[in-house]
This record gives sequence, C-alpha cells and structure tokens, in this order.
Amino acid sequence: MVSLLDLATITEQGVEFISPHDGTPMLLTPEHSISLQHSIGSDIIMQLDDVIATTSPDEARMREAMYRSIRWLDRCIEEHLKLDPLAVTKKGGLDLEMRRECCEEMVKRDTPGIAIGGLSGGEAKEQYCQVVNTCTDLLPEGKPRYVMGVGYPEDLVVSVALGADMFDCVWGTRTARFGNAVTSAGVLNLRSASYAEDFTPIDLNCQCLVCRTLDSPPPPLLNGSICEPSYVGGVVGSDTYTGRGLGITKAYIHHLVAKETVGAHLLTMHNVTYLLSLMAKAREAIVEDRYPEFVKNFFYGWHQGDKSKYPIWAVDALKVVGIDLLDN
Repeated sequence: MVSLLDLATITEQGVEFISPHDGTPMLLTPEHSISLQHSIGSDIIMQLDDVIATTSPDEARMREAMYRSIRWLDRCIEEHLKLDPLAVTKKGGLDLEMRRECCEEMVKRDTPGIAIGGLSGGEAKEQYCQVVNTCTDLLPEGKPRYVMGVGYPEDLVVSVALGADMFDCVWGTRTARFGNAVTSAGVLNLRSASYAEDFTPIDLNCQCLVCRTLDSPPPPLLNGSICEPSYVGGVVGSDTYTGRGLGITKAYIHHLVAKETVGAHLLTMHNVTYLLSLMAKAREAIVEDRYPEFVKNFFYGWHQGDKSKYPIWAVDALKVVGIDLLDN
C-alpha cells in the first residue's frame, strides 16, 4: 500500500485503488487480503492495515489509522479461521504512548507473531530505535518480532540488539540495480572507474556463487531447509557438485553494470547472500551468547576500523542495551 497511496482511498470498508492503467477502481478489504494470501500459499500472512507516513504531523489521523488497523485485525482473524500463521501489524507512528497502546491491543489477540510497521518512512534513526526498543520491550517472549521495511546492514544489527527477529526490505536488490555491492567492508559502487582493473572477488569473505572461485568446494548452507546441495546424478562428491563458484571479479561487474542487466543480476545474487549470511551469523552469535562481540566486530569491519565514522544514533541505541561500540 505504501507505494500506491497516491492512488488509494482508505475507508472503513477497505482500500480502494485506482488502476494507473485505465482508472478502474479496485477494492481491497481485510477479508480479501487474507483470502489472496491463502491462495498463493503464504508462509507468513499479514493483516491489512491503514497506512500513513510515519513522519506525518497529523496526530488525529495517526490515531485513526491505529484504531482502524486494530478493527481490521479482528476482521482478518475472523476470516483466517485457523489463525496460523497470521502476523499482525503494530501501528502508532513515532508516538511512543500510541505505540504502547497499540501493543497492548495487538498482544490481546494472541497471534503467532507481531510486526512492527510504519517505520522506514524517512524518520530519524534515533526515533526509529526508540520505537523498536519500546515495542520489543512490550511484546511477548517466544513469538517473532518482525520489523517491516528494514534491510540496511547497520539497521539490522542494531535492531536485533534491540530485540527484533525478522526483517524484509527491497534495499539489497534495489541497490544492486545501481551497481552497488554490499560487503563486509561496506557498500562498494562498482560503477566507479577505480574497479575497472580490479580482478579480485567482490568480497573475499563471501561464499556466494558470484564470489567463489571456479574450483571452490561446496560452501556451508545458509538454510538447508530451503534448498539442499545439488550433485550430478545424486552422487555426493566435490567433483559432482553443481554449485561451483563463478569466479566473478569486480572488474567484470564494472564492465557489465553500465551495459548489461546481468550485472544487476549478479550483484543481486551477491547482496542477498550477504544479507542472509549476516543474519545467520547474528543468530549464531546470539545462540553462543556473544552478540555484543559480534556487533563490535561488524561495525569495526563495516567502517574499516575507523570508529570516528560510527553513526551516533547506533552508538547511543546500543548503549541502551549495554553494548558500548567505542569501548576497546
């Protein structure tokens, strides 16, 4: 809905969109949204909510959106008889008291998970962290906390420290289309002429298909429940493994990005793998009770060891949960 708000009218019945092609009106109700998600076999089903820009100064409209989203949640739950796996969206903009009130109402519904929505809309990072920290403190243990629209690596690492579990974002794929590679040392703009003769992998620490060499052995799986390794004839062995690396270099990506869409495809494969790997490592660090160390190592690598570049909002937010980024 966020990207289509200019073409939408929101009423108690639902959201009426106007087709950008022929002006035909289309009504999306809370019930129909649940039906559509069921029809495509969604693993995580989200309620329809009343969307408003987080930075809106209109408190009355923000409160209206919150209460309407709560009412729509009840309609979604009624439609979704099995209640599994419905997740709800928590509203309230940047008003912490409104967020607390919405939290209380959402928790009463006892859904399998709760999403913190209405962020990544241009608000200051300090405000974003305050909202996430406030919400996670009020949400039940043992249920996933899903922050919608967040995908920048620094945001992910800080948000996990504040108690969030799941995220979604177009940033990793969108930035790939502009020739940007996400690496353990920050974001590289491979359109720059400085990479024209750089014949090293995008990221030496990356195990994605793009960065691995042609003779690379099978890498550790990021999630074996999604896809198992593939071998010729089903015979397991290093010589029958079908997922060998492509051995792509920065120079080759630089050559492609301004001319061929395959450059964006390759960077998308790399960026998505990087983000999945980052979250897998974060989870491993939590399980092994060393997340503060993981956070410090991440920021040190992301900013190439220059602590003067650490964003103040991240330093302050992490202090709240006992992580001092500037402590040696």
